[in-house]
Amino acid sequence: MRKKILFVINTMGRAGAETAMLELLKHLDSPDYDISLYVIMGQGEMIGKLPPYVRLRNPKFDAHSVLSREGKRGMARTVWDAFRRNGGQIKKICHIVKTLAAMVRKGKLQTDKLLWRMLSDGALRFDEDFDLAVAWLEGASAYYVADYVRAARKCAFVHIDYESAGYTREMDRGCWDSFDRIFMVSDEVRQHFLAVYPEHAAKADIFHNMVDQEGIRRLAAQGSGFSDGYEGARLLTVGRLTYQKAYDIAIDAMKRLKEKGVRARWYVLGEGDQRKALEKKIAALDLREDFLLLGAVENPYPYYAQADLYVHATRFEGKSIAIQEAQTLGCAVVASDCNGNREQIEEGVDGLLCPLTSEAIADSVASLLADGERRRALGQAAGRKSLAQGQELETFLALLD
Repeated sequence: MRKKILFVINTMGRAGAETAMLELLKHLDSPDYDISLYVIMGQGEMIGKLPPYVRLRNPKFDAHSVLSREGKRGMARTVWDAFRRNGGQIKKICHIVKTLAAMVRKGKLQTDKLLWRMLSDGALRFDEDFDLAVAWLEGASAYYVADYVRAARKCAFVHIDYESAGYTREMDRGCWDSFDRIFMVSDEVRQHFLAVYPEHAAKADIFHNMVDQEGIRRLAAQGSGFSDGYEGARLLTVGRLTYQKAYDIAIDAMKRLKEKGVRARWYVLGEGDQRKALEKKIAALDLREDFLLLGAVENPYPYYAQADLYVHATRFEGKSIAIQEAQTLGCAVVASDCNGNREQIEEGVDGLLCPLTSEAIADSVASLLADGERRRALGQAAGRKSLAQGQELETFLALLD
């Protein structure tokens, strides 16, 4: 009999966790499995990449990005539908108010985390049993699988530094007790999760992101990449325009590079809720021709291949797929010395780690742009790294036994 597996994810937007899930699904193409996907928000432009053997359980799906005008309207409808569905409106309001108060006390308002519990409570329910239910992300998908999915075994994936991302035990309400396995994408992610939940150490395993290196190299040879004809050094960063990614500091670093007389242009591939604020800062520092927000692109790999240097200066990470993609394509990397990044960069061997300050980033970038031989050596070492999966996939599939 075929094993029934249900994956649950918050959205299918263009981001690292969604990319990693799609890669795992490629490895589950087997007549032994009946695979389903349920997307809590029922939205996201990456849905077109879902393998044909995976059954989408959302009766309606909006392929617009949640960051687009149409996507934001769809997201508002989804939130309203979740509030009305399954009853318990007073309970939902009370949880939102309680969570909001806690965020205000800590001085950190995060709208998505404010609504995850309500979205979980108001999501569709399935009147069937699964052999394995997989919560692919923290927040709504974890709450939903814990509370509302009937499955013989349950597992969850944690992709971020749990402490820095703002999750709390009060917000989670014991959801992790329901899982047989909790997979972390890196050792540091595991450490930070267990700092919040030490009682779950026995079921916390490592499952590194699955990366199709040959596929990335193949796609890098397709498409045109940069088209502006710029003849100076090109810096590249790939990632959502969010507070976590620290583009505000990167813009200051670009200003310093310009003041140093470094001939370079910084390009960013990605979209996010910080775009307007970043555009305002770029204009204020007169960097419109120097720091370019190109938006999200279907195939970012030609840009990696054509860049002189990849820069990943973030406030915190789980395990960055963007760094893995850059390394696959032989990019020298400058990254902030923070959780997640330091596990992927071997200092002075395949990249440089530096403090998250505009001065340190600018100095590291300038030093590598001035030393082409060292930059090429770092890139060559990065390109030789193997990201092949080891025992992780077998550990995952053992949950079906």
